[in-house]
Amino acid sequence: MAQVTITINGRPYQIGCEDGQESHLLGLANYVDGRMRELSTSVGQVGEARLLVMMSLLIADELAEASNRLEALESAGGAKAAGATATAKAAGGQHLGEAVEAAQAQVRAQASERLEAAARQLDSLSARLEAG
Repeated sequence: MAQVTITINGRPYQIGCEDGQESHLLGLANYVDGRMRELSTSVGQVGEARLLVMMSLLIADELAEASNRLEALESAGGAKAAGATATAKAAGGQHLGEAVEAAQAQVRAQASERLEAAARQLDSLSARLEAG
C-alpha cells in the first residue's frame, strides 16, 4: 500500500492508497483543496469541521448530478442503441447488434465503477479529515 501526503486547506494529511493510485489521489486532493478554498472564500472561516461538512455536501451534490446525467445518457443512448440493434438484427447483422450491446454494457460498468470508486474515496477522505 502506498502512502501519499495531501494538503487540504493548508493542512497536510498522510493517506494510504493502492499502489499506482498515487497520482489519482493527488488529483482528487487538489480538487477538494480547490473547492475548499472557494467555499472558504465564499462563506468565510466558519470553522474547519463545518467547512468540511459544507464542502462534502457540495461534492456529493456534484456526484449526484453527474450520476443523474449518466442515467439520462444511458436511457437516451439505450433507446437509440436498442433501435440500432433491432435494425442490425433485422438486416441479418446479429453480431453487430451483440457488439453494440456488449459495448453499452462495458461503458455502463466502467462508469459505475468510477462513480463508486470516487464515492469510496470521498468517504475515506472525509473520515480521515474529520479524524485529523
